[in-house]
Amino acid sequence: MGNSLPLVSIAIPTYNRANGYLREALQASLGQSYPAIEIIVSDNFSSDNTEEVVKSYSDSRIRYFRQSENIGANNNFNFCLEQARGAYFLLLPDDDLIDYDFIDLCMKTANYNTDIGIIRTGTRRINSKGECIDETTNRVVGLSTLEFFLGWFDNKTSPYMCSTLFNSRRLREIGGFKSKHNLFQDVIAEVKLAAQFGRVDIHDIKASFRKHSEEMTFTVKVGEWCEDSLELLDVMCDLVPGKRDLIRAKGMPFMANLNYNRASAVRSAGRGVLAFFIVFSKFRFLYLPSRRHLRHLIRHAI
Repeated sequence: MGNSLPLVSIAIPTYNRANGYLREALQASLGQSYPAIEIIVSDNFSSDNTEEVVKSYSDSRIRYFRQSENIGANNNFNFCLEQARGAYFLLLPDDDLIDYDFIDLCMKTANYNTDIGIIRTGTRRINSKGECIDETTNRVVGLSTLEFFLGWFDNKTSPYMCSTLFNSRRLREIGGFKSKHNLFQDVIAEVKLAAQFGRVDIHDIKASFRKHSEEMTFTVKVGEWCEDSLELLDVMCDLVPGKRDLIRAKGMPFMANLNYNRASAVRSAGRGVLAFFIVFSKFRFLYLPSRRHLRHLIRHAI
């Protein structure tokens, strides 16, 4: 049966997660009801027993690669893309999960068409124990590219990697995953493929993004997130040039708020103040922190 269906590549880039979530990601991939899959595991020079864990599954659908040195997360993402043989490509971080029927539902809804830019579902966020924190259905089904962008700003959808099938050929054509700091590289790829080659949206939640309880310790990251956020907005404006002002009017406060959330994760009082100022300055002094963010800043400063 699988030979008559388009092949889908599930790529799991991994680093030192043999004793963490890697097994769960592998089991979720191997348990897919869709038969035509391959699973690419790219081990980014782990120092644990990742190779032993992967090879213990003895499944011919798994292709294991070990890097000879740590090539960085984004280079590992693009390495996985280079190896992919499937018409569609799922980049599944080694701590995220997909439901057993994720790929089957995506391909059925797309009518097995291999020319679509991206295929997307809704996403749940889970904690370190796998418990659901919150969830977002994908409420942009049938909407235009502009409405897709605005839908994200209005919390009608969430552009996570784990809930997106990328067209492999088209993703390679646009240069794979890349952005200035490789923080919003996946979303930039999503919006480009959606605008240029179309998308299929599925309302149901079929993937899980795992949120870790790790604090942000380096303030410079907040600045890098801001710069990638602004680059993403520029890309969106270029893709729908006639609605540039509308995209900026909706997108700037949304992105500022996202980055104030990141600044709130900085626990050090001094670094926290600096992180808030970085967001304030990167967004041209136009978008102030919310009262909630200010209360957080004051609480950690005293």
